[in-house]
Amino acid sequence: MQARSLLLDPAIHEEFTRLKNLMEEKDKKVKELQDNINAVSFTSQSKMGKMIMAKCRTLQEENEEIGNQANEGKIHELGMKLALQKSQNAELRSQFEGLFKQMDKLASDVDRSNELAVIMQEKLEEKENEIQRLKHDMEKNSVVEEEQTTVLAAAATDIVDGGDDDANVDEVTPIKVKIESESQLD
Repeated sequence: MQARSLLLDPAIHEEFTRLKNLMEEKDKKVKELQDNINAVSFTSQSKMGKMIMAKCRTLQEENEEIGNQANEGKIHELGMKLALQKSQNAELRSQFEGLFKQMDKLASDVDRSNELAVIMQEKLEEKENEIQRLKHDMEKNSVVEEEQTTVLAAAATDIVDGGDDDANVDEVTPIKVKIESESQLD
């Protein structure tokens, strides 16, 4: 009971708790120091040393195996990326070749179109020249027809007026020959 009454005193209780904590710290320190002594006194011949050495070997083997797998994984991944790049490259190359062929075809089509345009331009110029020539001929013909009409009218007037028949025939005959020669040109 006396121990209980002592613990009820707050100062003693606090001192007791402090000493208890101090003792726990010291126990931990002692355990840590004993572990250090055991570690320092480690030999490969002791039971603990043999177990640790075996564990180290297995860990080292596992590390090497994981490293090899990681390297193989990276190599495999890089190989896959390389294969993908090669297939994309081949696809792009075939598309480029197709476009190149199409461009060649389009270029040849443009060249043919240009040649056809030049030929059509030349034909158009020929037709325009022919139209100009025909207009000129028509103007000539209309002038000739006016002259014929005038000559025929004059000849008719001379005939009606009682003029010389031989003179009228001479004037009309050359005009008829001229008309026949122009109609033969067309």
